[in-house]
Amino acid sequence: MADLIGLAVVFLILALIAYILGARGIAGFSMEIAKWLVIIFIILAIISFLL
Repeated sequence: MADLIGLAVVFLILALIAYILGARGIAGFSMEIAKWLVIIFIILAIISFLL
């Protein structure tokens, strides 16, 4: 599950760099990917703690 958080951080950094460089479409897309990876991580973490 640590890989999901690592990927989320990578996409977050990519989004910030793209935003700074003016590529707002890529930045938004990267933020969406990062958001979904964090959500999936939280769901999997809750499931693993319950089981």
